[in-house]
Amino acid sequence: MVERREILKIAAAGAAAAWLDGLANRVAAADGLAAAAGSDKPQSAAAQAADKAPPGFTFGAPSAFDPGMVAEAARNLSKQPFKAPPADIPDAFKSLSYDQYVAIRRRAGSAIWSADNIGFALDPLHRGFIFSNPMQINVVAEGQARRIVYDPALFDFGQLKPPANLGDIGFSGFRVLAPNGDGAFSELATFQGASFFRAVARGQNAGDMARALSIKTADPRGEEFPAFRAIWIERPTLAANALILHALIDSESVTGAYRFTLRPGEATIIDTECTLFARALVDSFGIATMSATHLSGWIDPRRSEDLRPNVSEVGGLQIQTGKGEWLWRPVANRDTLQVSTFVDENPRGFGFLQRDRNFDRYQDDDQHWEARPSLWIEPIGEWSSGGVQLIEIPSESEVNDNIIAFWKPKQALAAGSETSFAYRQFWCWNPPVRPSLAVTTQSLSGRGSSPKRHRFVVQFEGEALRQPANADDIRPNLTASPGTLSSVRTFISADRMSYRVSFELDAGSESYSELRLVVEAAGKPISETWIYRWTP
Repeated sequence: MVERREILKIAAAGAAAAWLDGLANRVAAADGLAAAAGSDKPQSAAAQAADKAPPGFTFGAPSAFDPGMVAEAARNLSKQPFKAPPADIPDAFKSLSYDQYVAIRRRAGSAIWSADNIGFALDPLHRGFIFSNPMQINVVAEGQARRIVYDPALFDFGQLKPPANLGDIGFSGFRVLAPNGDGAFSELATFQGASFFRAVARGQNAGDMARALSIKTADPRGEEFPAFRAIWIERPTLAANALILHALIDSESVTGAYRFTLRPGEATIIDTECTLFARALVDSFGIATMSATHLSGWIDPRRSEDLRPNVSEVGGLQIQTGKGEWLWRPVANRDTLQVSTFVDENPRGFGFLQRDRNFDRYQDDDQHWEARPSLWIEPIGEWSSGGVQLIEIPSESEVNDNIIAFWKPKQALAAGSETSFAYRQFWCWNPPVRPSLAVTTQSLSGRGSSPKRHRFVVQFEGEALRQPANADDIRPNLTASPGTLSSVRTFISADRMSYRVSFELDAGSESYSELRLVVEAAGKPISETWIYRWTP
């Protein structure tokens, strides 16, 4: 089922994506996508049976497919002017309410491959509501690609009366389903809306969103939203336990060829390989983009009257720098847009983490924020110079993805250039690598001892604090720029393996202060580095 929150989260971005008019014809001129995508002509009944299609599903005629065709199509498409045709969809689906849209359900038993015992199934998603733009979806087997053909008989429309003679209106995206152990399937990943996708680990609720590519995010010139135009999904095998997807993205400035490899398990792993082809100079773009909701938390300067103590699916941004330093940056819902860049070279990893898994910290029986995924990125290969950029957008609603992060390369994409990146995503309860140091478990802020002062409490926990060699040697290394610090106090508990630092900040007339705190013993760090930007 599509959740109201997930629908509304994508709305702002979904409006920017538009279908590429005559996709097959245009890329045919670009040497081959039409052949890779297949004809619109339905295949024969015998061919459908051979492909084990469920009743009602039809596929386009088979045509040769090779992954290299996607890169070649993206390359040649980048040499043509961008054209964003209208998303032609019947008015009855354009004007759907949220409730009407979620009432459109795939008929039971119609998921592709659900009866084939190959570890995955596909659930094409209907167009409508804010998801008016079509995505061409193809399945690939034995070097042959077949386009999935829309058929209204596949869907139960509830109380909605679909127009007669709909024809093939395509799909807005698809879910990847995996067996859940009781003979049924559950959502593993979803690709829908612009270049957005998400995944979950076993036992989790959907949360963070990822993007194939972000361009000019939080840029005064206005954001550009690349979109999936076509995707080819290779038929998996049970032994491989992996699903491979090839995707073509397109936007005003960039085309791209992507390969995603999904592997379910305790964590859901998605390996992403991409080559970007620039139509024009792109001086602001993001790789491995992630977004999440954060309405309120313990450190937020603005608090609502919400009875829930925390309304958030991400506690903070973790970074392991190229030099091996571990950083932790709590996120906050600000009164003004905040953009922070953590300059680095060849980062080892970064991601949004939900560290606090205690229901009592959220008190939400519907959303269960404590069960949202952490999303950890590990670059594959060297990414050179750049920085992890964090964007915090003011929000009054929990349906908004107002916290965004990505790797922003220092090197721009020159017009006509080809640039490749690769990385691994872990949609998980805990990242595969964690600091051996004490980590931040609480970050609190509030009023200080005078109107101009702001009090903070930061708590670290870890084995290094269980039996410190000499507790007197443990000290906080704390700085503020600009601003002055006072009332610094520390509290250590070997029983709880915790170390709390309380302090007050006086920023004077300044509009911000960059805070940095690391716990040291004998002059060496025994904790990750806590960093935070205070704003009024």
